Amino acid sequence: MRQAEEDIRAILVDGPRRRVYIKFTREDRMKDVLQGTNGLLEFRHDNGEISEVRIEHAGRGTRIIRVAGLPPEVKQHSSKECLSKYGDIVSIREELWASVYRYKVYNGIRIVEVKLKKHLPSHLAIAGSDALIPYEGQPQTCYRCNETGHQQIDCPRKKRLDPSSTERRTTWADVF
Repeated sequence: MRQAEEDIRAILVDGPRRRVYIKFTREDRMKDVLQGTNGLLEFRHDNGEISEVRIEHAGRGTRIIRVAGLPPEVKQHSSKECLSKYGDIVSIREELWASVYRYKVYNGIRIVEVKLKKHLPSHLAIAGSDALIPYEGQPQTCYRCNETGHQQIDCPRKKRLDPSSTERRTTWADVF
């Protein structure tokens, strides 16, 4: 299904997850593609092999998100307050270790069901704790600035050390 160039704002290829994200300039064009394909297309490889390609709206919908790295002291209302900027929170619960691990206690992961309004970054500070937030269909974000389109190593906000400066003594903590 060919699209006019003016209908496409951006294309993001996520090779490790074997996904391609297409950002349309107009929502009605995106809806036309979803409706016209019934969510499925076929892709013919150079070797003649045919793969079925699923097409779905990646930006919205209800997602189950595993928020990792929060200590038990972080209250649910703090998580809800922080995450509600990205959508409507349906529920939050703490994940427990399975009883096969002897103790059925909190394992540091919150299971959050959210109706997304916009994508979350891959990490956020929640009540002073750095939480990792991966979920299905999430665009990759920079670990430094939370923006899409680049990784931490190429972040335009990274401070560069001036090699001509002799006033500062460089330590490992100065290099990001």
